[in-house]
Amino acid sequence: MSRGFLICFWCILGGILSFSYAQEPLTQDSIPQWEDKRTPVDTVKPLFDVKDVVLADSVILIDKPVFKPDSKKAVIYSAIFPGLGQFYNRKYWKLPIVYGGALGITYAITWNGRVYNDYNQAFRDLVTGSGTSYNNYLPSGMTVDDYGRDRLQDALRRKKDFYRRNRDLAIIAAIGVYALCMIDAYVDAQLYDFDMSPDLSMRVAPVFWPPTSYSKASIGLQCSINF
Repeated sequence: MSRGFLICFWCILGGILSFSYAQEPLTQDSIPQWEDKRTPVDTVKPLFDVKDVVLADSVILIDKPVFKPDSKKAVIYSAIFPGLGQFYNRKYWKLPIVYGGALGITYAITWNGRVYNDYNQAFRDLVTGSGTSYNNYLPSGMTVDDYGRDRLQDALRRKKDFYRRNRDLAIIAAIGVYALCMIDAYVDAQLYDFDMSPDLSMRVAPVFWPPTSYSKASIGLQCSINF
């Protein structure tokens, strides 16, 4: 009886001691030797500095200044030489139009001016009798007396006035083109960064209006503009 009691007593005491030992916190001395030799994760020195890493296939983006033409410079350039303002605004497709119109007007001025000078000289020769260039405008085989001096004088006057008027109109057109180039360069520079909304559109669709107390049912077309 006493032996069984002692065995039970020592078993209970051993269990209590084991439970108490398990509840005690681990101290530095209780850490196994192999764990003391490990280096903490946060103390590991990195193999390379992240800031110094440059990828071979990386692309370096450099912000380029946005081109914005100055309207005053565009007008001055266009006044110095027609088409130079359009070139400054980078509207190169307008250059053939400007120079094509300028060449056409220049040809009209020179040709009408040359023909006017010929008729004017012939008219003066006929009136003053200082030359015979008017014979170039007579029909073949006819003289002034045969054709009529007054008739020839009137024909030469009308011809020289006609070509003089055409020359003057061509000069006015050249001045207009010159001014138009300046205006176009100024307006183009002002509206260079003007962005038209892509939603600008017009749609036509059929619509049905239901009957009301004042009108009957009707069918029609509806036009809507988005901007």
